[in-house]
Amino acid sequence: MTKKIVITGIGATSPIGGTARDSWKALLAGESGARTLEHDWVAELALPVTFAATAKQSAADVLERHEVKRLDPSSQFALIAGREAWADAGSPEVAPERLAVDWSTGIGGVWTLLDAWDTLRERGPRRVLPMTVPMLMPNGPGAAIGMDLHARAGIRTVVSACASSTEALVNAYDHLQAGLADVVIAGGSEAAIHPLPIAAFASMQALSRRNDEPAIASRPYDLGRDGFVLGEGAAALVVETEEHAKARGARIYAELLGGAVTSDAYHITAPDPEGSAAARAMKTAIEGAGASLTDVAHVNAHATSTPVGDIAEYNALRRVFGDHLDRIAVTATKASTGHLLGGAGAIEALFTVMALHERTAPPTINLTEQDPEIPLDVVTSPRALGDGDLIAISNSFGFGGHNAVAAFRSA
Repeated sequence: MTKKIVITGIGATSPIGGTARDSWKALLAGESGARTLEHDWVAELALPVTFAATAKQSAADVLERHEVKRLDPSSQFALIAGREAWADAGSPEVAPERLAVDWSTGIGGVWTLLDAWDTLRERGPRRVLPMTVPMLMPNGPGAAIGMDLHARAGIRTVVSACASSTEALVNAYDHLQAGLADVVIAGGSEAAIHPLPIAAFASMQALSRRNDEPAIASRPYDLGRDGFVLGEGAAALVVETEEHAKARGARIYAELLGGAVTSDAYHITAPDPEGSAAARAMKTAIEGAGASLTDVAHVNAHATSTPVGDIAEYNALRRVFGDHLDRIAVTATKASTGHLLGGAGAIEALFTVMALHERTAPPTINLTEQDPEIPLDVVTSPRALGDGDLIAISNSFGFGGHNAVAAFRSA
């Protein structure tokens, strides 16, 4: 028997807000989280890209000093988002053996890894911190949340590039359906605004070069788009069975209908231009939930602001929805937040949940001249989604040809 799975808590720390609510409010207001980097290493290393979407609130202002010292920034963000989501859900009373964590990251503890390498070369092996490996390992963020909340039903970490945290949410749904837990904290985090990833992404021509105009650099669907803006942060959602949520009198934001994961097997970085596997993920996520394609009212698109990626996703959307696509309100929230890589799907799922909860599609900023090859109905100012039963999907696609889609219904 299929169980109803619901979202009861949200948490985030993002480039546009230190909390989930602040991030949502800033998104509706059309704010941008992209800003010029003030670090000395930007000039010292002559980086070709001098801006990014850094977290609006420092983790050091939220966490205890010992937590900051013992956790990589990716884990710091995860702990902040996880704690907020847990408190927002009412701190559910659940047996540790029935509480799980499904987390994700695209890169993991890159700051710890590279700082440790510098220390080893410059100061020798004795000066390498003993906590280096626990801090750099990709499962560190999920472990930090799991230990903080005493989750003993399993702490799993997905690493599927920019599809990671949507895949983690799909896993949470599957684990609840399988009866492995009653409550799951799902989400993702990333903290890769470091000179090496910036240089590497810039080398592959993936990043925007609008150094003089960072706030308008991320511009999905615009004719002038020239790459994505690197972002950082985390988002968490508390997911549980409807039976468990109702038994404890929890507020329900939305229903998680399920999701799907596919792969292109096409190219290590470029998406399949036909979008066939991405389309199959969307169709499977919707139809697997027993919904009709024409029921979908809103899409939070992956839409990174790259010339090739935005068109490939449009092709996939058109393949799935046909003429109905013209009646779907599409939002590209990376225009505001930048691209959180492994954390992108989580913050975008959170925004999709809030869109259904408040029945308002958030805007896509920086769209001044829409690419005629992408004739979508793009939301450019907050738009009412209407009454009745609403269904929305959130798309995530990543290097390696990873595709993940989560589907939601209004509560």
